[in-house]
Amino acid sequence: MESRISKRVGAIAPSATLAVTSKAKELKAAGAPVIGFGAGEPDFPTPSYIVEAAISACSDPVNHRYSPAGGLPDLKEAIARKTLRDSGLEINPNQVVVTNGGKHAVYNCMQVILNAGDEVLLPAPYWTTYPEPIALAGATTTVLPTSEETGFRVTVDQLNASLTERTKALIFVSPSNPTGAVYPKEEIEAIGKWALENNIWIFTDEIYEHLVYGSSTHYSLPTLVPECADQTVILNGVAKTYAMTGWRVGWIIAPEDVAKASSTLQSHQTSNVANISQQAALAAVSGPLSAVEEMRTAFDRRRQVMHSMLNAIDGVSVLEPQGAFYAFPNFSGCLNRDIAGRKVETTLDLAQIFLEEIHVAIVPGEAFGAPGYARLSFALGDNDLEEGLTRISDLLNG
Repeated sequence: MESRISKRVGAIAPSATLAVTSKAKELKAAGAPVIGFGAGEPDFPTPSYIVEAAISACSDPVNHRYSPAGGLPDLKEAIARKTLRDSGLEINPNQVVVTNGGKHAVYNCMQVILNAGDEVLLPAPYWTTYPEPIALAGATTTVLPTSEETGFRVTVDQLNASLTERTKALIFVSPSNPTGAVYPKEEIEAIGKWALENNIWIFTDEIYEHLVYGSSTHYSLPTLVPECADQTVILNGVAKTYAMTGWRVGWIIAPEDVAKASSTLQSHQTSNVANISQQAALAAVSGPLSAVEEMRTAFDRRRQVMHSMLNAIDGVSVLEPQGAFYAFPNFSGCLNRDIAGRKVETTLDLAQIFLEEIHVAIVPGEAFGAPGYARLSFALGDNDLEEGLTRISDLLNG
């Protein structure tokens, strides 16, 4: 019998990260002492000055009505100022489109730029969402595997080896979800110059721009290679920097023709992002970065604890995360053995055993194009983090 669901939508894989978080919450609600390493969101509340701006906006009748589909003019201007402040990149507010979160920004730029038959280069491990909007646009994902040996960073040699006449774009992410890798300046410059020489679009995801640690520094690619600006789309939002995942405000920064087309598309999809959320985002991007500094200090401490505790487990190795709030340990040494009386062949198996036997939720590497690995978020309380890792250690070392 033919499926009632369209082939296009039926081919979409559910978000693995949201699925893990949902299952963990379900077990926790049933009374299980679940510790979740799956969530890709800060465990801090949205700063009070942002919440207060939203409360105030609720009382203003202007926010009770439709607003421009591509974003409030004041917010677009503030995003332009914030981009100059944080990245050193000067843009026009007409280049900004405010979206319903970062995923919406990703979807829109794929729909606007990609055609059927185009190929998009995607370094792996990758955020689980990227391949789906590529496929929905009729394009094809070309996965470029990276490893611990390369610091989970793609090389220009790999890009050249994967280049075809159909290659349209490269997805570039630094700091990386899920690996925590941060590209150094010279490698970003080399990748930008490669894209310029080969007339390749760059979709650069900068959502974790403020979450870097130690000697690592975030650089915005079009700042380092200004000639790339006309073939670059920047994806960003308030979710990670300001602990605003639930407010659903992201944005695209693109050449004006791309931004205009994206705004037109959005006018038929969703119309404007909720005005109250936009007013909260306005307060966020116009305000200080003190709140993210407090979060970053906590994340820095937790990443060091996680790195140390994971590396102390037999059969596990992990690079020290340089950015974002994830570690990406290699569990290959734990596979093809019995754990808790069960045969473990994949990290999918391992994740299931963790959840059922010790009530610890992780996201298996298969979701990120990296079997044998797993993503563990350190955006959770210190006590839960140490307890969860202790449970993993006791199970695997037992």
